[in-house]
Amino acid sequence: MGSLWLKIKVWTKVIVFFGLLSYAALFIVMNSARQVKPWFWFGHDPDTSVLILVLCAFLTGVVGTILLRTTFKTLRQVREMRERGRSDRLQREMDEMKAKAARLRSRPATGDADVVSEGTPTERFDRRSNEAELP
Repeated sequence: MGSLWLKIKVWTKVIVFFGLLSYAALFIVMNSARQVKPWFWFGHDPDTSVLILVLCAFLTGVVGTILLRTTFKTLRQVREMRERGRSDRLQREMDEMKAKAARLRSRPATGDADVVSEGTPTERFDRRSNEAELP
């Protein structure tokens, strides 16, 4: 039963392909002999075949689509590049702030260098009050 559906699927694709191929051949034969006068600009009306006109219109559409897609891609890349530069700049500023804070923390205070390293804050307070009371 599976091979029957596979055969139907393959033959359907073959029939559709040859139908489109015969339509394209018929389109070329019927439109190659017809002449048209397309308007491009004032005072300039060239005689050309419908087939050439359709081919040029198709190629113009393809090129226009590619250019439009490339333009949008480029704009998106420029926007992403700006955002990445901004985030990198903010990250550098944050790193500089952290480095500066680390430098400030590592410096000992000028007069309290020996007191800062000894004991808890309450012990330091007790020692200072005791030293003040001594004659």
